[in-house]
Amino acid sequence: MNLKKVSDGLHKLNTSQIIALGFAGVIFVGGLILWMPFCSAPGQAVTFPDAVFTAATSVCVTGLSTVVMAVQWSPIGKAVILCLIQIGGIGLIALANMIFISLRRKISLKNRRIIKESYNLDEMGGVVAVVRSVVKCVFLAEGIGAVLYAFCFVPEFGIKKGLVHAIFLAVSAFCNAGIDLFGETSLSVYVSNPLVNITTIGLIIVSGLGFIVWWDLWDKFRKVLRKELSPSRVFRVLRLQSKLVLTMTGILVFSGAFLVFIFESGNPATLKGAPLGTKLMASFFQSVTTRTAGFYTMDQSLLSTPTVIISLLWMFIGGSPGGTAGGVKTTTIAMLTLTCIAFVRGGQDTECFGRRISAQNVRMGFVTVVLALICYLTGTTLIAVFEADKLSFLNIMYETASALGTVGLTADLTSHLCRESQAVIIALMYIGRVGPVTIALLFAGKKNQKDRVRTLPTNNILVG
Repeated sequence: MNLKKVSDGLHKLNTSQIIALGFAGVIFVGGLILWMPFCSAPGQAVTFPDAVFTAATSVCVTGLSTVVMAVQWSPIGKAVILCLIQIGGIGLIALANMIFISLRRKISLKNRRIIKESYNLDEMGGVVAVVRSVVKCVFLAEGIGAVLYAFCFVPEFGIKKGLVHAIFLAVSAFCNAGIDLFGETSLSVYVSNPLVNITTIGLIIVSGLGFIVWWDLWDKFRKVLRKELSPSRVFRVLRLQSKLVLTMTGILVFSGAFLVFIFESGNPATLKGAPLGTKLMASFFQSVTTRTAGFYTMDQSLLSTPTVIISLLWMFIGGSPGGTAGGVKTTTIAMLTLTCIAFVRGGQDTECFGRRISAQNVRMGFVTVVLALICYLTGTTLIAVFEADKLSFLNIMYETASALGTVGLTADLTSHLCRESQAVIIALMYIGRVGPVTIALLFAGKKNQKDRVRTLPTNNILVG
C-alpha cells in the first residue's frame, strides 16, 4: 500500500466526506473489537452482525439493541461501548483534534475549517479553544450527573457496581445514547424516583440545547454576576440561535408532557391509578426522552396510540443543532413554520424575534426535512417489505423514526427483526447521526462551473 497516495487522497476529501467516512470507520472498528471473545460475558458469544449493530447504536448514540446490554457484554465490552458512546457524543472531529492538542501537534488550516463547519461557527478564529470548551463542558456535565446518580445507585448496588451504573448512565444520558446496564426494563423501575428522573431529564435537555447555546448563556450569566446585565434582560440580549432553541425546547417539552399526561392518565397499562407525582414525572420523562435520548420509564409497547403518534413526531424533530441530539432539529422546524406563517400573511421574509432569517437558511432547512422524510419513508417501506406483515405498521414507523432520530425507543421490536431489517436500522442510525444532508453531499459530485455564470429563464408552475 502506497501511504503517500492514501494521505493525498485523504487531503482531497471535503468535510462531509471526512465526517461520514470517520463515523463509518469507527463503527466498523468498534464492531470488530466487540466481536472479540473477551468482550462478551462467559457463555454469551456474539455474532458479527450483532457486534456491528451494537457499535453502530453506540457511536450513533441511539440505543436500539439486538442483544441485552447488561447480559451480553463483559466488563471490557461495556467499557468499549462506553468509549464508543463518548466518541459519538463529543464528536469524532473534536476528539481527534483533542488528541492532536494533547500531543502538542499543530492543528492544520483544513482541520480548523472542519471544526468550524462541524460546530456551525461564524469564523475560524478560536476553534481550538472551542474544542477544549466542548470537551470540558461534556466531562463536567457527565461528572455532575454521575455524582447525582451515585446517591441513588451506591446504596442500592454497593460502591463498585453503583459507581459503574452511575458513570455509565451519566455518559449515556448526556450523549443521548439511551443505553443502560439495567437489562430490558431501562429506567422503568425508577418511574417514581425524583432523583433519577430529574437528573436524567436535566442531562438530556442540557445536552440537547447545543454547545453554542451553552456558551451564549454562560456569557450572559457572567455579565449578570458582574452586574453588567440585568437578569430581566438576559433573554432579550441572547443570540437569535439561543432564543429560538430555548423557545422551541420549552414548547416541545411542556406541550409533549401535557399531551402524554392527558393520553396516558386513563391508560390502565401505564399511568392509570398512579399517584399524581408519578404521572407528572413519567409524562415529562416521555416528552423529553423522545428528543433523542432513548431511555424510558413507561413500556413503549403499552403506550396508547395517540401517545405513540406524538412521540413519533417528537422523535422526528429531535433536539437542537450543535449538541448531541439527533432529528431534523428544533430550529429547522421553527424556521419552516415561521416561513409558512410569513407566506400565509403575505410576507416576503422569514422573521423571528425582530430578525430576518436568510433565504439560504430556509432553503437548507427545507432540504434537510425533505431528505429526512425520504430516508424515513424508504426505511419504513423496506422493513415493511422484509417483515412481510409480521409486525404492526405503526410499530415499524415508530422504530424507523427512533433510528433516524437517533432516539433508541422501541416497542420491543429491534431484536425480533430479520437481519435485512436490522441492516436498514443501522443505515438509518448512521444517516441520523451524520445527517441526511451530509450523506447527500457525498454523492452530489463537483459543482457544475456553468451554474456560476449562466442564468436560465424563469417560469412558473402550478403548485398546491
